[in-house]
Order: sequence, then C-alpha cells, then structure tokens
Amino acid sequence: MAAELIDPVAVAAQAKGLIAIGAGIAVGLAGIGAGMGEQTIGAAAVGAMAEDEKFFGKGLLMTVIPESIAIFGLVVALILLFVF
Repeated sequence: MAAELIDPVAVAAQAKGLIAIGAGIAVGLAGIGAGMGEQTIGAAAVGAMAEDEKFFGKGLLMTVIPESIAIFGLVVALILLFVF
C-alpha cells in the first residue's frame, strides 16, 4: 500500500479559501443582524419625531447603536483575513 502524498500548496489554498468564506459569513450575518435591529428602531424613531422634533437626537443615537454590530463583524473579518 502506498501512502498518499498531501500537497501542502493545495492545503494552504484550501485553508485560505475557507478563511475567506468565514470572513464573508461574519460580515454578512452581522449586517443582517444590524439591519433587523435598525428596522424596528428606525420606525419607532420616525414615529417619535413626527410627534415631537426634540426626539431627533435620541432617535439618531438609538439607530446608530445596532450599526456597531456590523462594525464588529467587519473587524472579525479583517482579523480572519490578515492574521490567519
């Protein structure tokens, strides 16, 4: 029985591809989660601003908070791409 030889170049290429897929999934799912969070907050903020314009700053702040989740996904993707 002959032992199968493993090509290190093919293994490295496959690992890079899987890392890229993982980075894409991290950004995509984080973006979807942020969008789902902003959807209800944005609607409530617009409704509150329609009643009283003083709520503009608070509504804007509450809309920006879920966007940090997408930024965290981008940071994870950059770590995956450039560290590993």
